[in-house]
Amino acid sequence: MSDQPPASQPLTEAEARLLRQTFDIARRAQTHGNMPFGALLTGPNGDILMEMENGYFPDLDATGHAERLLATEASKRYREPFLAECTLYSSAEPCAMCAGGIYWTGIGRVVYGLSEHALKTLTGDHPDNPTMNLPCRTVFAAGQKEIAVLGPCLEDEASDVHKGAWG
Repeated sequence: MSDQPPASQPLTEAEARLLRQTFDIARRAQTHGNMPFGALLTGPNGDILMEMENGYFPDLDATGHAERLLATEASKRYREPFLAECTLYSSAEPCAMCAGGIYWTGIGRVVYGLSEHALKTLTGDHPDNPTMNLPCRTVFAAGQKEIAVLGPCLEDEASDVHKGAWG
């Protein structure tokens, strides 16, 4: 489905469960009137520290992407040495803005479902999601911090979350 590099290693059962949880968060976001995106952050031992859904409504915050909101909250709660040992799971590949937030926050690893390329194919030129088709790996590679990326993963399941959302 994607022209992104394949996941460098298979997901573990625990990682697949956490990634699927982001799909549930994304569905919940849609029931709240937002776009179907969700993210969660795990600590070094895999425990869930926080989760976030897309937050465009109620404030019409165009920067209210789940990953950016999560990165902002994580930077308020935790210091970078700890965050470098954490993993952000996302229902879709972090966009350039969100990847920048993840980078500046210092989160050390990202696991995502739907690739930005596949998302752009699904959403087309929908005004609510003018996808840039800029891989998060490209954004991270421009920086000085190493951020491990695993994705796209479970991409068919991740794309199912978006059925009917962009019609």
